[in-house]
Parts: sequence; structure tokens; C-alpha cells
Amino acid sequence: MKVTAVLLAAGQGTRMKSNLPKVLHPVTGKPLIWHALEAISKSTTEKPIVVVGHGAEDVTKYLGDSAQTVLQEPQLGTGHAVMQAEALLKGNTDLVVVCYSDMPLLRGETLQALVETQKNNKGPISMLTVHADDPRGFGRIIRKADGTVDAIVEEYVATPEQLQVKELNVGGYCFDANWLWDALHRIPKNPKKGEYYLTDTVELASRAGLPVQATVMNDVEETIGINTRIHLADAEAAMRRRINQQHMLNGVTMIDPASTYIEAGVSIGKDTVIMPNTYLHGKTEIGEGNVIGPNTIIRDSKIGNYCKVLASVLEGAMLDDHVDMGPFARLRKGAHLGNHVHMGNFGEVKDSYLAEGVKMGHFSYIGNAQIGANTNIGAGTITCNYDGEKKHATEIGEDVFIGSDTMLVAPLKIGAGARTGAGAVVTKDVSEDTLVVGMPARAIRKLERKTKKVEK
Repeated sequence: MKVTAVLLAAGQGTRMKSNLPKVLHPVTGKPLIWHALEAISKSTTEKPIVVVGHGAEDVTKYLGDSAQTVLQEPQLGTGHAVMQAEALLKGNTDLVVVCYSDMPLLRGETLQALVETQKNNKGPISMLTVHADDPRGFGRIIRKADGTVDAIVEEYVATPEQLQVKELNVGGYCFDANWLWDALHRIPKNPKKGEYYLTDTVELASRAGLPVQATVMNDVEETIGINTRIHLADAEAAMRRRINQQHMLNGVTMIDPASTYIEAGVSIGKDTVIMPNTYLHGKTEIGEGNVIGPNTIIRDSKIGNYCKVLASVLEGAMLDDHVDMGPFARLRKGAHLGNHVHMGNFGEVKDSYLAEGVKMGHFSYIGNAQIGANTNIGAGTITCNYDGEKKHATEIGEDVFIGSDTMLVAPLKIGAGARTGAGAVVTKDVSEDTLVVGMPARAIRKLERKTKKVEK
């Protein structure tokens, strides 16, 4: 059976007071419509249709190949919006799931249950409802004696008795496709607003004696729709709780979940501890047994196992295993720290690889460099990699000792086992096992190399 989703994303969202289309506003790092697409992917078999209107070009660009788009212009209500998908779907699908793109907390499992309800329904419609004390302006569900839905009564026309009804219309539907297309053309225009409402299909079915079934949701938070920045903040908090709870169920320790901010899509291995005030963004992958934070920001980075990252910032970086860094360290794009690397406070690394066992104390900058195993980078070391026009590389061999406040003027190669004196300005390549000092640095003697062993 073919099941296709139609996502409604044409609204302007005027109460957001934003130049950005409402469905592109992020919740836990992903646009609202991303969450909607994730949810419907679990209950449908075909590529979704997204009905666009306000900001259509931006929304279509974001969607790319993930969905087909149809334009609703002018925007004459939800029923009119679904009509726009008729040309693509008529005769090409068995069931049509319709939901809004501004409900980021709606779970895929909930939509799966809705589809299953409709598969077992002899009538043309199944819908999502919820029982709640706060109606939040939702329409009231009026049931028949046999338990099927008789009508949806909007709040502004409800009688005092109907306003006491606690069962509410959520805004998620599953239709028999063949019945839907004819029914949409029979929806009357609302006399007050001049629009065609999808909810009127329920009355059409009920009057024809066709059963309308309802799947009652258990989690009221799933029904949060976004109309204002306040709603956006509510959804963000609810989604963050959901994400954190799932990580904890998977074996991650969070000292204070309320001050832990993890975006959708981040992966974390078991026995990792996330300390307070930690932010994990984008395509971040964290292995097992790590201690992350407090006061740490990690974006689009990969961290191995048994690392300690204290009060630091990582962007587009990679850590292998048993790395110890911070506090106040920064890894920029292309930074890669090998096994057992130590990086102290107020250091910065960009587009560089620090091999196994490298020690980079503090107050240093390493850029466009390759540093060999067991090398020591003294405090205040700077790779002078930019000449005002181009970036240049620095290569440092194994077992090198770079003295404090050394300036390494790239392009530069320093051989294995070499040493630089404190305050040296190195402008020429240094041979293996050679000590250089001064400004500019000069060789003064050969050295006997002492190979270090890294503790496993």
C-alpha cells in the first residue's frame, strides 16, 4: 500500500516577526520542517509533498531532493493547500497523511499509529486527537454514540457546552486518497474568512454516514505548534528534554540535564559523562568513556574514547583516544589530535595534526602543521604560518622539544630529535638532533636523542 505525506508549509507566520520563513526556524539545531520530515518518514512509503507559499524559494532550496514541492498561491486555507497536491498524487497513492510543518515534537511512532488506524478504518478519515485541560484554541472533537468522530467544532463558534469538551483536534490526518480528492472540491468556503478548511472533510464524511476514527495521543507536548517565539522556546525546551533523556537511557551520564544542550543528530557513546553548561552541535560524534565539560562547546567534531575536554571550544575537529585538553583550549577546523595528546590552557590548533603523545602546554598557536609523535610544544610557541597572502606549512618530526616562546616561521621543517631554545625565531629548516637558539636561530650542537615511551 502506497502512503504519501502532504506537509503544509505555506503559512507566513506573521507572529514570528521574522524575515525567515517560519518552517526554517530551528529547534535543537534543525529547522522545523526537518523534524516534520523525520517524523513522517517512519509512516510513509513515498517521497513527501510539501505545500509551500511564503518564502517558497528558500524552503524549496532547503528541501532539495528530500521532497517535492507545490506552490499554494493564493493561500486560501488548509483544504485549498491540500488541493495543490492533487495533480501529483491522484491515482498514485492509496493513503494521504496530512500534517503541519510547524509541529516539531510530533513523533514518527504517533503517525505510524495514525496510518494503522486508517488501514483498519472502513471510513475515509482517521485523525489525531488529544485530551488536555488547556485547549490553546484547538477545535473540539464531538463524538457520536458509537465513538466515531461526528464533527470538529472550532473554538470561536463552539457553544458553552462544547467548550467544556477536553478532546482536541491536533491537526494530523490520514485520508483514503480516492475519497479525498472529490471531498476537497465539495468543501464550502468559510463565509467569514473566505477560505477552505480541511477540517470540513470530517463533517462531509460524517453526514454521509462514513466513520471517522481518531487516534488519541498520550503526550500533550507532541501537539505544540509554532506560532510565536514563545512557542519556539517551549518546543526547544521539550525537544531538549527528549533528546537528553534518550541519551541517558543509552548509557550517557548528565550531571545536570537542564544545563546540557544537545542538538538533534549528535551521537554519544555509553559511559561518557556530560558536565553542566555543555553545548553539542551539528554532526558531532562522541565515543565512550569521555568526560566533556563543563563549559564546553563542540560543533561538527568527532571525539574518540576516554578523552577529557574541559571548558574548551571545538569546531570541525577530531580527537583520537585518551586525549586530554583544556581548560580554555580551542580547536578550529581541520585540527586533529592523536592518541594520548595533551593540550593545555589557552592553546589553539587549526588545520594541523598532532601525532601520538604530543604535549602542547599552554598559550600556543599551531596552524597548518604536522607534528611528530612525542614532541613537546613549549608555552608561547607560535607557528607563523601566514605571510599576508598565503598560508605555509610547518613540519616537525618526532621527539622534538620546542622551547618556550619559539617563533616557527613557515614554510619550515624541523627534524626528529631537534630542540629550540627559549625565545628562538626559527626561519630555516633544522636538521635532526640539532639544537638551535637565538634570533634568528642558529645551530650550536648536535644532540643525543632520548626516545619517549607513551604510557598506554
